[in-house]
Amino acid sequence: MVKLIGFLRDRSGLLKWLFFLWLGFTIIFDFMAHRHEPHFFGDSIIGFWSGFGLFGCLAMGFICKGIYYLWLKQDGDYYDK
Repeated sequence: MVKLIGFLRDRSGLLKWLFFLWLGFTIIFDFMAHRHEPHFFGDSIIGFWSGFGLFGCLAMGFICKGIYYLWLKQDGDYYDK
């Protein structure tokens, strides 16, 4: 597991570009997908669900990081007290 994490850390730039390629693929696929009758306003917008997933994931990351800093983070000398 440690070797895998080190391998991925050394190639973080490659992973970032693979992520963007995958995101681009999902948007291109959304152009080619057959659309049925929309049940939600986002169903008729091309790339809506890809963007919704991306921004939702980013928002959850920021919210969870904020919760960590508010409730869970301890001072550096917490265990020395």
